[in-house]
Amino acid sequence: MKISINRLKKYIPHTESPVEIGALLTQSGLEVEGLGEFVSIKGGLEGIVIGEVLNCEKHPDADKLSLTTVDIGGEEPSQIVCGAPNVAKGQKVLVATVGATLYPSSGDSFQIKKAKIRGEVSEGMICAEDELGIGASHAGIMVLDTDLPNGTPASEYIEIGLDQVLEIGLTPNRADAASHLGVARDLKALLGKELVIDSAPELIMEASAPAIQVEVENASDCPRYAGVVISGLKVGPSPAWLQNFLKALDLEPINNVVDITNFILHDLGQPLHAFDTDKISEGKIIVGKLPKNTEFVTLDEKKRKLSGEELMIKDAKGGMCIAGVFGGADSGVSESTTSIFLESAYFSPDIIRKGSQFHGLKTDASFRFERGTDP
Repeated sequence: MKISINRLKKYIPHTESPVEIGALLTQSGLEVEGLGEFVSIKGGLEGIVIGEVLNCEKHPDADKLSLTTVDIGGEEPSQIVCGAPNVAKGQKVLVATVGATLYPSSGDSFQIKKAKIRGEVSEGMICAEDELGIGASHAGIMVLDTDLPNGTPASEYIEIGLDQVLEIGLTPNRADAASHLGVARDLKALLGKELVIDSAPELIMEASAPAIQVEVENASDCPRYAGVVISGLKVGPSPAWLQNFLKALDLEPINNVVDITNFILHDLGQPLHAFDTDKISEGKIIVGKLPKNTEFVTLDEKKRKLSGEELMIKDAKGGMCIAGVFGGADSGVSESTTSIFLESAYFSPDIIRKGSQFHGLKTDASFRFERGTDP
């Protein structure tokens, strides 16, 4: 289980080093097995500076190349050969200086060297976002809107997420600590400091929201099932802070809806699941089982045959989710989703363990449900 030091500091502000925090937690029974570092942009943009294109003309021996003169804050401007179609005089740009190492979004890293390109000296590289590893676009160089002086490190223009990450070997009896808040409670006792909990915003419920009926077939398998319809959504990328939190825990950001459910899971220890409301047949959710050998396609697009013993979240047409384990391909959130039914439940650890083991699916949600979440 990975724990972000940055997030722990939100709950328990402290000055102790990550190594000291790790030692304290280990003494208390939360064995810290490792300590890693997270940088949101590999290499930290070291050697990348803000520059200004002072002059731009056609390369004398190459139609698709430009010969530029760029002020990067040195005593003399640098001559740089550039292949981007959008480079122009007067632009503020990001320049990889000679000696800098680039970590592109795809492919191997490489070092910038002084070179001759088609007979012209090139002292650096004007960069596109994919060449810096900060995006996927290779349509052209990044053109900046900034008044920062030429030669300013790129890290002062582009925010870089930095974090230290603890790897905790959580024993089965410590389900209470399967979250950042849970670990923060231990830290509260160890450091003698109070928890800092943000107050929740007021939840405004509208009676006009589409109603979703819920039926639980066996209360021993699912003693508590709660949900709410949230409408008027626009699915898109998450903000940088949320993406960096997930990346620090080795999770891939997907979209703002899925990402915030993953945030709650790791922050508070409560797995959530979001269903596209429009994909719930007849506006009804049923928590129960399906017959043995029923075929069900999970989020990873794999067709699985059910054992008949796993708990399922169903609608009038059939399965939507292996409860507490893995979602279905046909009911998940997509770019076109505008309304979701957000599920928060307590499932019996035994029934979740059976489903997880039968399908060989060990997920962050099943890890917590199998140990027992807080009803």
